[in-house]
Amino acid sequence: MGKLRLGVQFGYWGAGPHADFVAVAQEAEKLGFDSAWTAEAWGSDCFTPLTWIAAHTGRIRLGTSICQIAARTPTATAMHALTLDHLSNGRMILGLGVSGPQVVEGWYGQPFAKPVSRTREYVDIVRQVLRRGAPVASEGPHYPLPYTGEGSWGMGKPLRPITHPLRADLPIHLGAEGPRNVALAAEVCDGWIPLWYSPYREEVYADSLRAAKPGFEISITCGMYVTDDRQAVIDGMKPGLGFYVGGMGSPKRNFHKELMARMGWEAEAERIQSLFLGGKREEAFAAVPDDFIDEIHLIGSRERIRDRLAAWQDSAVTTLLLPGSNLDMLRDAAELVLG
Repeated sequence: MGKLRLGVQFGYWGAGPHADFVAVAQEAEKLGFDSAWTAEAWGSDCFTPLTWIAAHTGRIRLGTSICQIAARTPTATAMHALTLDHLSNGRMILGLGVSGPQVVEGWYGQPFAKPVSRTREYVDIVRQVLRRGAPVASEGPHYPLPYTGEGSWGMGKPLRPITHPLRADLPIHLGAEGPRNVALAAEVCDGWIPLWYSPYREEVYADSLRAAKPGFEISITCGMYVTDDRQAVIDGMKPGLGFYVGGMGSPKRNFHKELMARMGWEAEAERIQSLFLGGKREEAFAAVPDDFIDEIHLIGSRERIRDRLAAWQDSAVTTLLLPGSNLDMLRDAAELVLG
């Protein structure tokens, strides 16, 4: 594998904008970070903060991790991407994802059915816009272009984007958890954005990634905590992970719980969800296994982190994304990873 790169992950806003996120992005650029990423849930959008970062930096790549496909039609997303790619002089990475049924149907008012075929169709239309080789058209059931269904005036026609995209091959990455979605990322995209990844269990992802082409990128959020009290850090991370596994989804389908199970912690995932849904949140959080957290993050002394970085360097991962809320962590990562 090539040299491991670093990115800074700003995620989505909470009650208000992230403090000093532009200054943090500028510092990450000076430290040698390769990329900066923003996200969206049901509050701040992913493109506006990224544009703000683009205006105040000159080299660092700019990624959405992730842009939710239910939020915009594929042509609208392509317009955002090609616009920001021009304004940043070719630094845009378009990270897409389906989110989950609670958000898609509850917030966006869109159906969640057939997420794999929906995503395939979406990516194809975005690619058509970026290539600008012909007027954009699609016969797919999810995003028919031109639209001729109920309420149509019958006057639509395929259109070619007015603006010439800067890059026809603007990279598209896919945030995906399930095996079929990960396989789709390897087949039709330039990169994959996992939720969790363990370099010690790459067999979990191997079959899904068989179609990945040379240069395929894998960018994973991974905290790096230089500390003499590893257990305190692990304990502090349990509530967040416990909420994902126990409460981020319905009792019938929780993609995060299913991923943890596929990674080898099936019984633990079941227990966490059972406790959480039974109103025993503190017990659910305490049930998150220490080794699960330890494998998907880098925690410990500088010597321990250097030692465990070898597994990440030897893995298929190309970029570690560090949280932008911790400038000391970014500096530690630059020292330990970039030298």
